[in-house]
Amino acid sequence: MCGIAGILDLNSGRAPARAELEAMIGTLHHRGPDGYGYFQEGPCGLAHARLSIIDLSGGWQPIHNETSDVWVILNGEIFNYIELRAELEGRGHRFYTRSDTEVIVHLYESFGEDFVDRLNGQFAIALYDTRARRLILARDRVGIRPLFYAEHGGRIAFASEVKALFALPEVPRELDRRGVAQVFYLWSCTEPLTPFRGVHALAPGTMLIVESDGRRRERRYWDWDFPPEPVRASRGAADLAEELRALLIDSIRLQLRADVPVGAYLSGGLDSAIITALTRDYTRSPLRTFSIGFEDPEFDERAFQSEMAAHLGTIHSSVLCTAEDIGREFPRVVWHCESPIVRTAPTPLMLLSRSVRDAGFRVVLTGEGADETFGGYDIFKEAKVRRFWARNPASPWRPALLERLYPYLRHSPAASRGFARKFYGQGLDHVAAPDFAHLPRWKTTQRAWQLFSPGMRAALAGYDPAGTLLSRLPDRSVRWPGLGRDQWVEAHTLLSGYLLSSQGDRVAMASSIEGRFPFLDHRVIEFANALPPHLKIRGLTEKYLLRRSVEGLVPERIRRRTKQPYRAPDSASFFRADASLGYVEELLRPARVRESGLFDSAAVERLAGKCREGKAIGFSDNMAFVGVLSTLLLEEMFVRAPRCAGMPGPASWLGASRRQAHA
Repeated sequence: MCGIAGILDLNSGRAPARAELEAMIGTLHHRGPDGYGYFQEGPCGLAHARLSIIDLSGGWQPIHNETSDVWVILNGEIFNYIELRAELEGRGHRFYTRSDTEVIVHLYESFGEDFVDRLNGQFAIALYDTRARRLILARDRVGIRPLFYAEHGGRIAFASEVKALFALPEVPRELDRRGVAQVFYLWSCTEPLTPFRGVHALAPGTMLIVESDGRRRERRYWDWDFPPEPVRASRGAADLAEELRALLIDSIRLQLRADVPVGAYLSGGLDSAIITALTRDYTRSPLRTFSIGFEDPEFDERAFQSEMAAHLGTIHSSVLCTAEDIGREFPRVVWHCESPIVRTAPTPLMLLSRSVRDAGFRVVLTGEGADETFGGYDIFKEAKVRRFWARNPASPWRPALLERLYPYLRHSPAASRGFARKFYGQGLDHVAAPDFAHLPRWKTTQRAWQLFSPGMRAALAGYDPAGTLLSRLPDRSVRWPGLGRDQWVEAHTLLSGYLLSSQGDRVAMASSIEGRFPFLDHRVIEFANALPPHLKIRGLTEKYLLRRSVEGLVPERIRRRTKQPYRAPDSASFFRADASLGYVEELLRPARVRESGLFDSAAVERLAGKCREGKAIGFSDNMAFVGVLSTLLLEEMFVRAPRCAGMPGPASWLGASRRQAHA
């Protein structure tokens, strides 16, 4: 894991100044604290911040081929590099390091831009061919590692994080209203849009190729796909479960490759339990596991975490996260996430990654991705019930099935039959619509648009975030099963834009920790996508085949446990009777809210008052408040703060805000 940055000058043809590259990569020190590397030739400059995991002494980047005319920098890991190296050496290629990165330049020599199809990994890549003067940017299939770019004055700048782009004076710092609005609808921005005007995100599974004459093209080399007639439909569940287990073991075997110890997250749920149980048999030392716990029993899963750790005999530690911790650390989370966020859930995960670093680890395996891949979320079960209900809308008992969902919620949206019928009944006459599963959820989030200022609402007139996303669905999606369309939308919104970013890469790399995701091996995803829906959700049992594949591997209480999504206390974290958070009061001042031009100060004041009194108990109010606060923090730290090399960061701004609040 590392940070990458670079510049391609399409106008002057001169190499970017070393000082520019140093300024960019200096903002990414948290991603690569072990040292920097640079390349400058012709119109291109590359910079790399290293977190040493493979080939600790020799894997310094940028890395080149035998003739030093192809150069590459990598953020992430190529897990099948050993097999690729053997194949390439058989073709006559010579290696000068033991690193995974070096296979990329030799694959490019042999296969051109198709090199990316051969990679099994999680990566953001910048490759420069000095002979052709061609720049290639590539991102892994599901979007585990980030990659941003901006073009100004004939120069294309790119980096792992936006703050590195802002180290260049020509890149303006301004929020993009449509990007902000997308977060307040879809929970995330859909690539290439970002919360910053003029800053673009490379989409997962995509390459950007820039030729010497400035011509550029994007190539989508991979996407989620769902055969209309699943190829595995004729095979028995027992046979498929055995194949799935073998595939997961191989994914974990590859992802354990590292020259440093590898730990694992243990959440208390099925997914992390599977990864941990399978990992235990492939480590040479006692497995180290890490988890997060909460004071509030509604969020706390420590009992299940302890049960699994005891069952496996791991060396286990848990971090207790309080509401005070969330309120205190939230600005730092926004600084690293570089986006408005509508939940506080990334904050405890940042504290968890800090505990991993303090324990001397740099790599952890996680269970993320199983729900998207095998149909684990309540939204998929909701959609199944709603499709069943839509076949007989007058039925009094079909919608009652929704009451079996959300047993873990103190205030379940399905508890009131009247509310449930109104909420989940939305769109019943459009069962084939690609947003059928997500429409009720999106409408709830979009209520926060009522907090936007008149000017913001005017700027968004006629704008449809969902339509922008759904227009990218391939034509063949009309032949997919309904669950397949639901999964595609989930993968292109919540997974890549939020879970793998704000709850994944960003908060882990804040502590220089690399997360690895065995369930997101593209071979596992392609296996799951070819399954018939009833092997993912059987009745209302989610992840049916996955559960069956691990019989005898994890305790039955955990194997049969209903999915409980990871959550954290939201607005209550910012208003406590025994403490006052100066930055919250400062940002929510009516005058300060008006200055942003984004929100209606009176509406925000009413919402803040409701949260301050502890009356915000529903998802809508909590998400709206967290979204407003994080957006104002984002603007304060990235737009309003004085520009300086390296950017000021949250610590300097928080110090100033505290002084202002208590003056």
